[in-house]
Amino acid sequence: MARMKKKYLEEVAPALMQKFGYKNSMQIPKLEKIVISVGCGDCKDNAKALDAVVRDISTIAGQKAVVTTAKKSVANFKLRTGMKIGVKVTLRKDRMWEFLDRLFNVALPRVRDFRGISPDAFDGRGNYNLGVKEQIIFPEIDYDKIEKLRGMNIAICTTAKTDEEARELLKLLGAPFIHA
Repeated sequence: MARMKKKYLEEVAPALMQKFGYKNSMQIPKLEKIVISVGCGDCKDNAKALDAVVRDISTIAGQKAVVTTAKKSVANFKLRTGMKIGVKVTLRKDRMWEFLDRLFNVALPRVRDFRGISPDAFDGRGNYNLGVKEQIIFPEIDYDKIEKLRGMNIAICTTAKTDEEARELLKLLGAPFIHA
């Protein structure tokens, strides 16, 4: 069992149940999935760059990434419906727990001048979004093999009904929030 999942079951879930006074264990917020996505507009011309992004994200996630396509045509961006414009991967179950552990304990502390992540990036429904400026903060990525530094969005989806519940869940799991 993943270390973070064990921590959730033994420490976090009972603490949340006590703090929010849930009557049923099914009310306790839990992690549903983590979605890692990278938009690369320059990939519409260069298929080789798209392959590099797929390789990097697949290495980080430990699971094959999926290429996303444009849903609409936008003339100003020289974009046509069906063009390949990004990459995403959805993590669930054990891979999700392993990734979250690596994100909080290995990758984020490697960011230069890291003081913590914003406690305000919740969407109002208990989901957290985190933007990362470069993929080299993950130890799996070899700095010599990357062609271009790319950012990514990491969406952590929970079953929490409110932002307060989700914030407490992530805090108890070890999310390095900035102290206000």
